[in-house]
Amino acid sequence: MARALAIDFGLKRCGIAVSDDMKMIASGLTTVDAKDLMEFLNGYFLKEQVDEIIIGLPKHKDGQVNAIEKNIQFLIKDLASKFPDKTLKRVDERFTSKMAFQSMIDSGIGQKKRRDKKLVDEISATIILQSYLY
Repeated sequence: MARALAIDFGLKRCGIAVSDDMKMIASGLTTVDAKDLMEFLNGYFLKEQVDEIIIGLPKHKDGQVNAIEKNIQFLIKDLASKFPDKTLKRVDERFTSKMAFQSMIDSGIGQKKRRDKKLVDEISATIILQSYLY
């Protein structure tokens, strides 16, 4: 069976999360620099079987799409052309950064480590994937 992979896209960094082979459990994988995202995905897809890519859909509280959506549309076109065998899906990512930060507090992660934006991005990607899987 193949995994699902989620991306929390940002202009600087992208959080990455993956599911298990049965698509029941979401786990944070890593955070990569945005400029290195395609190279990372290419290498990962050579090692692991992934059939779905889940990409966060950034919206404001009022439902309006965030300005970064333009960049995400370019990413989607790039992904579709480079990985035509992967199904691309979108998931509303409102409040995932706040939920990620709160989960870090609830998990007992120290204040210094909570400032690590890479960790927040990875946890946000995990939340996006969890919301897709359930």
